[in-house]
Amino acid sequence: MDAEAMARGRARGLAGECEVSILPVEDEGRLQIKIGGMSCSFCTSTIQKALGRMEGVRAVHVSLAHEEALIEYDPARRTPYELREALRQLGYTVRDADKVRAFEEQRAELRRARALLLWGVAFSLAALAIMAARWLGLGAFWFQPLMILLALGTVFGPGWHILVMAAHSLRRGILNQHVLLEFGAFAGLAGGLLGLFTPTFPAADFFAVATFITTYHLLSGWASLLVRTRASEAVRKLLDLQPATARLVEAEGGERDVPISEVRPGDRVRVRPGEAIPVDGSVLEGSSTVDESLVTGEPMPVEKGPGGEVIGGSLNQVGTLLLEATRVGEESFLAQVARQIEAARAMKPGVLALVDAVLEWYVPGVLAFGGLAVLVWTLGAWLVTGEANLSRAAFAALAVLVMGYPCALGMASPLAMIRGGGEAARKGVLMRSGEAFQVFKDLTHVVFDKTGTLTVGKPVVVEALVRGVEEWQAVHGQAMVDVPEARALLRLAAGAEAASEHPLGRAIVEWALEHGLRVAADSFAAQPGRGVAALVDGRRVRVGSLRWLAPPAALEAEISGWIRRQADTARTVVGVAADGELIGLLAVADAVKPEARRVIADLRALGLEPVMLTGDDRRTARAVAAEVGVETFFAGVLPGAKAEVVRELQARGGRVAMVGDGINDAPALTQADVGIAMGAGTDIAIESADVVLMVERLTAVLDAYTIGRQSYRKTVQNLVLAFIFNGIGVPLAVSGLVSPFWAMVAMAASVSAVLLNSFGGRLLPRGEAPTTALRGAV
Repeated sequence: MDAEAMARGRARGLAGECEVSILPVEDEGRLQIKIGGMSCSFCTSTIQKALGRMEGVRAVHVSLAHEEALIEYDPARRTPYELREALRQLGYTVRDADKVRAFEEQRAELRRARALLLWGVAFSLAALAIMAARWLGLGAFWFQPLMILLALGTVFGPGWHILVMAAHSLRRGILNQHVLLEFGAFAGLAGGLLGLFTPTFPAADFFAVATFITTYHLLSGWASLLVRTRASEAVRKLLDLQPATARLVEAEGGERDVPISEVRPGDRVRVRPGEAIPVDGSVLEGSSTVDESLVTGEPMPVEKGPGGEVIGGSLNQVGTLLLEATRVGEESFLAQVARQIEAARAMKPGVLALVDAVLEWYVPGVLAFGGLAVLVWTLGAWLVTGEANLSRAAFAALAVLVMGYPCALGMASPLAMIRGGGEAARKGVLMRSGEAFQVFKDLTHVVFDKTGTLTVGKPVVVEALVRGVEEWQAVHGQAMVDVPEARALLRLAAGAEAASEHPLGRAIVEWALEHGLRVAADSFAAQPGRGVAALVDGRRVRVGSLRWLAPPAALEAEISGWIRRQADTARTVVGVAADGELIGLLAVADAVKPEARRVIADLRALGLEPVMLTGDDRRTARAVAAEVGVETFFAGVLPGAKAEVVRELQARGGRVAMVGDGINDAPALTQADVGIAMGAGTDIAIESADVVLMVERLTAVLDAYTIGRQSYRKTVQNLVLAFIFNGIGVPLAVSGLVSPFWAMVAMAASVSAVLLNSFGGRLLPRGEAPTTALRGAV
C-alpha cells in the first residue's frame, strides 16, 4: 500500500478538516527551534557546545533526527533572538515552525547544496584537466593563474559557507569536520602561494588539492542532506499538512472554522462523523462511538452521549457531536503530551556517530602531526645538522594538513546511509536519521505498544458460540468458516448489520465479506444502545447486547461460563437471535496480528528482549503476552507513563527500541534510543520517531533492525578504507618527502574504494530471513 493511500485510509485523528498537532515551544525560559543544515552528530555537538557556553543558557538538547533544539535559558540574561542569531552565525538555518514551510525550506536547502556542488565539480574538473595536461607534458602560460583562480574560487565561492562555519566553530574552541577541511584547504592555498616563489613547492599540486578537498566536502554535505530530505519527503506524504482547526458554533447558530489555539473553555464545537475531536470537552448533544485507541490505547470504540467526556485527538465515528470545550491550551491532553515529549527529548541518551567519535581524536591528531613536522625540521634538524630547515618544515607541515583531510571520511557514513536507506525503502522502512543506523547494533530491548502494533488495532470477530446438535459449541479461527452452524450464524448476523454504522457491526460485516458470505437484508432498524433488527432470508434477526436479547437469568450455565471467559480476555460479546430465540454469540476483540508471534521469536533469537506495554489490566495483558510469546510485559500503564518505562530500562543499562503508533506513544518513541512508528499511526507518533514503517506488516521491524546493523558494518568498513591511505600518508608527510600529488592519489583511491564497498552486494539478500542475514554481522 502506498503512503498516500495509507494516509487516506488510516484512522489517525486527521480526517475531515482537523489535524492533531503539537506546536513548537516558546515558553518563558524554554525555546524549541527547528534547525536546517545539520548533517551529522558532530553538528549536534557543535551546537550544544556553542549555545551551552553562552551566558544565561542552562541546558541545550539537540536532536539530529528531528532537526531541532530545545534550549533552557534565563530570560533575564538571554533572548530568543540572540539564541537564533547564534545558530545563524554558526552557519545553520533557523527553519519556520510551520510544517509546510519547513519542508519547503529543506527542499530549498537541498537545491542550494546541489548548486554549490555543481560549481565545485566544475572547478574541480577544470583543475583536473589542467593537471592531466601537465602530466602529459603540455603547458601554457595561463595554467598557473587559472589554477590559482580555481582554488580561490572554490574555497571562497561554493565553499564560503563552510569557511564561515569553521571560523565560528574555531572562535568558540570547537574542532569539527569543517575546521579540518579548512586547515587542509588553506594549507593547499598556502603551499601554492609559496610555490610561486619557492621551486621546491609544487604550486599547481597544492592549488589542485585545495580545490578537490573543498568539492569533496560539498559532496558529502549534499549526500547527507539528500538522505534527510528524501526521508522528510516520505514523511510529508504521510502527514496531513492542513492547519489545525476546530468548527466553532456561534451563539446565533452559525459555524466557522477557527485555529485550535483560538478555542476557549466554554466554546461550543461541532464534530461530524469521521472527523478528529480537536479539543478536550464534554458532549452537549448527539451520540456516537469514539475511537480513542490512538490516544488512550483502548482498542474498542467507546459510546459517547450527552454528559460524556471526550479527549482531543480521538476519532468520532458514526454520529455528530456538539461539544463544550473544557480543557484547552496548556491544560489539554495534547499539551500534556507535548510536555512529555519535551521531557523525553531532553532525557534521551545522546549518540555520537562513529565517524564523529573518530574525528574527535583525528582532528587533534592531524594538528599534532603538523606541529611534529615543524619540530622535526626546525629543532630536530638543528640538533642533528646545526641548522634549522625552515623550507622543509613548512613543506612538511602543509603536506600533513593536506594529507590530513580524508575526503572519503565525509562520504563513509552518508554512502552507507544512502545504501541502507534504499534497501530499507524497498522493504517499506523509512530511516529518518543516521543515528538510527548506528544504534540498532547496540539494542538490548524492543518495547511494543500492544494496541495497533502487536494487535490489528480494530474490532475483529475472533470466536463464535453456536448451538450444536446436543450442546453449545465454541468455534474460532478457520473453523468459523468450516462449521456449518457457525457459518450460518455469521451470515445472519452480517446480513442484519449490513446497513449498520456501528464499529462492532462493521467488524461482523467485514469478516463475512472476507470469507465470501452473502450479506443482505430485506429490512433494517437500529435500536440505539441495544443493537439492530432486520429481516434476513425471511427470518427476524436481532443482533446486539445480551440484555436486549435474553435476560441474564435465562442464560444457560454453559453460555454464562463462555461469556466470563471472553470478558477475562477483554473481548466484547454480541448476541444473535432469530425468530425470538438466541441462536449464538460472537466474540469481538482487537485480534493479535498473525505474524506477531514469529516476530517476537525472531527478536529473541537475535538476543533481544521483547517487552509489551498496555493500558489493559494484568489479566488481559498476560493473555495477549502469552499468545505472542512475550515474557516481560507492563500492564495498566497510563498514557503518560510509557516514557517512564523506557527510561527505567535505559537506566538499567539497556538500549531500547520502542514500536508504537498512537499519540500516547509519542513521548516513549522520543525517549527510546530508536523510536519506530507504524506508518498507519498518528502524525505525532510519526514525527517523534527515528524510523517509520510504511507497511502494515510487523516483520518490517526485523528488516529495519537487520538493515541498520548491516549498514553500520558498511560504515565501519568504509572508515577503515578511508583511513588506510591517510593513516599511512599523514605520518609519512612529516618526513617532508610526500608531495600533494600523493594526497590526490589517496583521495581518488579511498573514495573509489568507499564507493565500491558501499554499493557492492546486498544488505538483506532476497528471500533471506533477518535472523539468517545477521549471523556473523558486526
